[in-house]
Amino acid sequence: DKAYINGEWLKVGKTFPVTNPYNGKIVGHAADCNKQHAQDAIEVAKTAFGSWKETCSKERAKILLKWHQLILSSSQRLAELITVENGKPITEALTEVAFGATFVEWLAEEAKRNYGTTIPTPHPNKRLMSIKQPIGVAGMITPWNSPNSMITRKACSAIAAGCTVVLKPSEETPFCALALAKLGEEAGLPPGVLNIVPTSRERTPEVGEVICTHPDVAAVSFTGSTATGKHLLELSASTVKKVSLELGGLAPFIIFDSADIEKAVQGVIASKFRYMGQTCVCANRIFVQESIHDEFVSKLVAAMKKELILGDTMDPNVTIGPLINEKAVQKVESHVEDAVRLGAKVVYGGKRGPTSLFYEPTLLTNINEQMKCLNEETFGPVAPIMKFKSEEEVLDMANDTRFGLAGYFYSNDVDQCWRVAEKLEVGMVGINEGFVNTAEAPFGGVKESGLGREGSQFALDEFTEMKYMCWGV
Repeated sequence: DKAYINGEWLKVGKTFPVTNPYNGKIVGHAADCNKQHAQDAIEVAKTAFGSWKETCSKERAKILLKWHQLILSSSQRLAELITVENGKPITEALTEVAFGATFVEWLAEEAKRNYGTTIPTPHPNKRLMSIKQPIGVAGMITPWNSPNSMITRKACSAIAAGCTVVLKPSEETPFCALALAKLGEEAGLPPGVLNIVPTSRERTPEVGEVICTHPDVAAVSFTGSTATGKHLLELSASTVKKVSLELGGLAPFIIFDSADIEKAVQGVIASKFRYMGQTCVCANRIFVQESIHDEFVSKLVAAMKKELILGDTMDPNVTIGPLINEKAVQKVESHVEDAVRLGAKVVYGGKRGPTSLFYEPTLLTNINEQMKCLNEETFGPVAPIMKFKSEEEVLDMANDTRFGLAGYFYSNDVDQCWRVAEKLEVGMVGINEGFVNTAEAPFGGVKESGLGREGSQFALDEFTEMKYMCWGV
């Protein structure tokens, strides 16, 4: 029931309940911070930045590596916390904790490699160079669907660069953020370097506005819906902040007739049904070349029946849990109902599961371009299958959207692989692969799916400024 500001665990007066989507029970009551708490956190982060930016990169790396080890040693408890807060099955939650830890390790290493450049001079009496310097206080707003790895990917990038952080976690999953802060404290993060400001849904707008408009916040990083991202971008423009956004997706998943169908089926299982379809990189539109359509659908249904198991989220054999809340289930229902009304066929699933927040993994065929499931991000376990005839046709359909986060395709034609990978208008492409995320690779989208990149050797760029120096000699 506390916030974490300036290395202290603070009661803020008001709290809000956090519930387990699997059974509806209250997990606990989280601190409900207001805009004054956010301003206080920014003030202490600014003060802490004065010394943290001067801390050598090797020392920052040592603290991050210790944090990494503490996360791994606490993986079971952290995973259980994810499961009770957002309903992710425990086996998948353990995978997320391990994945989140890879960012801490990777960014610890990148802290020591934040290189500048020497520039060949056009003038004999001048020497040119550039350095990278930490930008300052970084404000962050993180989502509920990956409440561990989203935080490590963002916060550790800024901390490794020498920045300090004020982070507002989702109101659905505040305890995951606080747990990571506790481990960071044990690892030796100085007071004020990482500050966690939980808020209820009601107070989220005021705290978000403070983060995006406060003149002492130099950078804003947000993951969430495109509509919210646009609003935060507008707010951040008032003080010309550096903004990185990871927003909505409408990922195409294409299976060409040369593909290995068994592998493509497993790719769809991994991409579409991971965390019940509640990730921004989930396959949202599945296109199958007409000559293999029926075979693919048959094999996918068989795999869904075998591998997608609904039940108690603490059971390690369960792979499908509840959706995050009632609003999420209603959206999935509306997409299925709309598709059926317009002629889609429900081949598998199509209704709620054992409790009110469960929705069965669902496969739809006879899809057309008028249906919501092909034009809006479903964010649920619904796989709409649409036939296509030619490569040109499917690329036109895949690119006919304002979103461009991830895209996937399966083909054993090498020439086609190069063509399609280059022509898909997305920031990330999976070629014969349904899971592309890794700490070593740049994560981000194009069009209205976001700005900037997370992870990889470019991660620290979002939290640094390049300074050019011209020396007269």
